[in-house]
Amino acid sequence: MKSNLKLSIVLPTYNERDNIAPIVAKLTDLANDYRLEVIFVDDDSADGTADEILRLSRCCDFIRLVRRIGRFGLSSAIKEGLLNATGELVVVMDSDGQHEPAAVRELLEQLRSSDSDLVIGSRFHAEAAILGLSQQRQRNSNLANRVARFSLPGYRRLTDYMSGFFGLVPERCLPWVRQVDVNGFKFLYELLAISHGQLKVSEIPLSFQPRTSGESKLNLAVAWDLALSILHTLVGRLLPRRAISFALVGGSGVLLHLVLYGLARRLFGFSFEAAQALAVVATASSNYLINNSLTFRAQQLKGPRLIGGLVRFLVVTSLGMVANIGVSSAFLHRVSHQTLLAVLAGIAVDFVWKYAASSRFVWNTPS
Repeated sequence: MKSNLKLSIVLPTYNERDNIAPIVAKLTDLANDYRLEVIFVDDDSADGTADEILRLSRCCDFIRLVRRIGRFGLSSAIKEGLLNATGELVVVMDSDGQHEPAAVRELLEQLRSSDSDLVIGSRFHAEAAILGLSQQRQRNSNLANRVARFSLPGYRRLTDYMSGFFGLVPERCLPWVRQVDVNGFKFLYELLAISHGQLKVSEIPLSFQPRTSGESKLNLAVAWDLALSILHTLVGRLLPRRAISFALVGGSGVLLHLVLYGLARRLFGFSFEAAQALAVVATASSNYLINNSLTFRAQQLKGPRLIGGLVRFLVVTSLGMVANIGVSSAFLHRVSHQTLLAVLAGIAVDFVWKYAASSRFVWNTPS
């Protein structure tokens, strides 16, 4: 007998044209049991994904398309889909075929028969089967899950904090969904982190399948985002995610500076001043390019704007160095004669200036 409940299924998409029809065919059967709504959130795919969704929507009235122009990212797509869903129950799953549509029924049964606010399809449940990850990807995911478990004391009994397959009761979860930081990549981890153990969460085993078509979206930026999410949680979310990323890039720049300075002095016989100048400019340029690719990826500068941004970043960096010297000197002579404290005060002012100024004047985004 068909339930009167409305079920919304949210599927974020980016260049998944060949996977759309197969997944719709497998989900259609759910319309026999629920008032079905399938929401595709497409990040302006270049392969005609949106066109394929529109074609199918003409014969399947339960299909909706949310086409996003100028906005991208998995977490923000999931959040937008959840906030647009109208069902009493909502399931989020990938569009690449790695989440079996048949598992939706098991997830819904768990969601309806228990008092869970959120049910996760776990790849690492004792009864799960992982067919769609290489051994290296499994090792990396296991390591990420162990670190995530440490950072989420309220949910340490869970086995998969990074799953892209989960169902929830919107009435109970939407207040937390609205707060999710969409700059992160793993929406589920962010949702668990901000809810501080207040959600009732359970898991079902997931049979994780090989990708049927298209390419994986996993890359360095995704791994970087995951690391930032975990660090963001470990520091109590007191600092903005971008500030943490900016600080990590700056820290790596210190090592690069020392290496370049040493090479310039020992191998090429540069004077102290020349070696320092080379190291400063090269390190600042490296920091700029890394921040452009990772920290400010959503506002990434390209082409001629990339060069203009570098010039502005070098100006910001030079002014930060002047502020560093001025503040540390004033602190040493007027506040405390502790050299270490003076140096730290200068570094703090330098960092705040570089982060705030570059956010605004280089990448034109609030800090």
